Amino acid sequence: MEARERLIVALDVKNYEHAVDLIEELAPEVDIFKVGIAPFTLFGEAILDKLEYEGKKCFLDLKFHDIPNTVANAARSAMKRRIFMTNFHCLGGRHMLEAATEGIKEKDEGDTPPILLGVTILTSMNASEMNELGFEGNLEEKVLDLAHMAQESGLNGVVASARESKMIKEHLGDDFIVVTPGIRPEWAKQGDQKRILTPKQAIKEKADYIVVGRPIIEADDPAEAARRIIEEIEEGC
Repeated sequence: MEARERLIVALDVKNYEHAVDLIEELAPEVDIFKVGIAPFTLFGEAILDKLEYEGKKCFLDLKFHDIPNTVANAARSAMKRRIFMTNFHCLGGRHMLEAATEGIKEKDEGDTPPILLGVTILTSMNASEMNELGFEGNLEEKVLDLAHMAQESGLNGVVASARESKMIKEHLGDDFIVVTPGIRPEWAKQGDQKRILTPKQAIKEKADYIVVGRPIIEADDPAEAARRIIEEIEEGC
């Protein structure tokens, strides 16, 4: 993949007009945009229609966590909407994850299955917070356990911290995709993320895709910020 193909920009904005402006401004630099829970709740399918119209790929980041039948229907719906990638909470369990993979097997001619990702441990969480929820062992072990379950359930990869991506690749193989949020260039604020790396560091740690939000969308010149991050990705390749 080229460096620009590895960057995912998170459209975490508060109104549809701002999202549209960002898509159009970043279109020459960015191929993939992430639509999370807040913008999808606000804008619904309109933002998906805009991305499709502009020829851009969508990472639908709704972190599905529900009964298996509902999750299978969600995966099938994502396929019908030509979603590039979408994700499911690994903590929903093996049967739920398997249902997601089964959902996309029921496809019609022309359907392209999305990349299915398992969400391991949120990058905003640290070890003490994880233990507070009742999980034993260290954070890295739990991430690897969840990634193993995702792979065994038929998912294509996981969402995990870049700090864990090399470990995941070593155990599960280079073809198992790792998408890493919590990416902050040195010139950006850390914000509420805790397990973070720079774009260059994340790529060196074998991340396949990196997700960047505020350092780009809140920049005075979002397109220039995206170009700087793509340059950092190239340095890490």
